[in-house]
Amino acid sequence: MLLMDDAFTLLRRATDLLPEDARAENGVTVDDVRDYQRHQEWELVLDLLMEIADEQPVSLRFWSLLEDAARQMMLEHSADWCEWRAWEMQHGTLRARLSLLRTKEGGRQTAFSGQGQLRPLWDIGNRAPDGGQAVNVARLWVEGAPGLAPGESATVRLAPLSPEQWRHVQPGDVITMHEGRPVVGTAVIIEVTPPSVAGCEGDL
Repeated sequence: MLLMDDAFTLLRRATDLLPEDARAENGVTVDDVRDYQRHQEWELVLDLLMEIADEQPVSLRFWSLLEDAARQMMLEHSADWCEWRAWEMQHGTLRARLSLLRTKEGGRQTAFSGQGQLRPLWDIGNRAPDGGQAVNVARLWVEGAPGLAPGESATVRLAPLSPEQWRHVQPGDVITMHEGRPVVGTAVIIEVTPPSVAGCEGDL
């Protein structure tokens, strides 16, 4: 019978995958993380490891360890974020500035959760075989906020269901968000990053 490693062991293993000189934007180092581990401040350790990974290239294994640890600690938001980041390593990062229409303009009636559950349709310029409009599905993650309400704007990350159909999208492109056929929001692409080939090495 295989025994599952506990969350704290997983976090230590993730820390060991980082270069010793890795640090977060706020200056926190790997040594600082290990110090918090000694004090058993595990939720803080998880947060700091995610912050360091924003500045330091990491492997798929790193994000997998963090996701597993977060789920064991019942920190579902953090776990979902780690899963999302692992997906981006394999498929690329797509960020946009999204502005939702107000309800009276024909937009949504309610706010939505910004943690990747919503799977709206997007018009990214693709065409159906008959030449008509074709829309593509992409999950949506709102940065820095739990969700987004009608009339609000935020920077979002997109995870296309079929990434190959989005290869032509570039920064500056304007795409529209749909739920059904009506437009409910407009987004301007601000970042397109290809898959992290280096991050995938050794993880297959």
